[in-house]
Amino acid sequence: MMTPDEALKKFYANLIMVDGRSELTAQTYKTAAKEFLGYLERQSISLEKVTVKDLLYYLAARKTQGCSELTLAKDISALRAFGSLLVLEKVWPQNEALVLDRPKARRALPKVLDIEQVDSLLESIDTTNALGVRDRALFELIYSCGLRISEACSLLIGNIHLEESLLLARGKGDKERIVPFGEAAASWLKRYLNEVRPSLVGKRIVPTVFVNYKGEPISRKGVWKRFKELEALTGIDCKVHTLRHSFATHLLSGGADLRSVQALLGHSDLATTQIYTHVSDSQLRDYHKEFFPGHAKTDNA
Repeated sequence: MMTPDEALKKFYANLIMVDGRSELTAQTYKTAAKEFLGYLERQSISLEKVTVKDLLYYLAARKTQGCSELTLAKDISALRAFGSLLVLEKVWPQNEALVLDRPKARRALPKVLDIEQVDSLLESIDTTNALGVRDRALFELIYSCGLRISEACSLLIGNIHLEESLLLARGKGDKERIVPFGEAAASWLKRYLNEVRPSLVGKRIVPTVFVNYKGEPISRKGVWKRFKELEALTGIDCKVHTLRHSFATHLLSGGADLRSVQALLGHSDLATTQIYTHVSDSQLRDYHKEFFPGHAKTDNA
């Protein structure tokens, strides 16, 4: 008889070593399996005696708790993978989870800032101090290039080409892409590299562009924390990733073609980029509703 802890350890190891899943996916699936095992324990259901009905009741309970369709889809994928292990370990005679249908998760439109909001965020940064100049260069570059936080944090000095206003970003799956950046980003980046970074780094050799107050590579958590302060200061509800969404939407709204935006964002699938066209369409409908009265009903109608 396999204990829950043993099942989770074997599940995680199997995902990594046999299925070749990424560490992030393996951890996500393990967490989902742990949640399921906790439910079984609360319901006094033995893992060996789980039925399809138990699985359905569990998913219903998750939905009642407010889980989104996307989360439920991930849960079902995790349960299917977990079921495969349980069959392999002879805990289940067959994978009961295979009968579960994953809901078609409706992808929410990404939140996008207008240009004035982006300006307000960036201009709220206090650039009278060294870290303020760093922050302005960092967020200007994220917006100007549509960078992910991880890409900005891992950006190397050797991959910045100031004269050409180009940088080499390393994205998901270690895929590289060349992205241009605008004049504002170039100006703040030059100021940061020439006036601020040398004093932060000192005599040490640090390969990454952006560093913290200790002169060490800046962390994603550090970037998030600083951006939350800007959000609170301006009252603009957004995340760092919103700058990337805004970059893509502003390009498309300005007339850029979808393939070009796909290349700039580093999307492997054009369908991922197409979501930004829906954002643009949504904005157009809002503008139309606001400025075009059309056949508005009147008292004389």
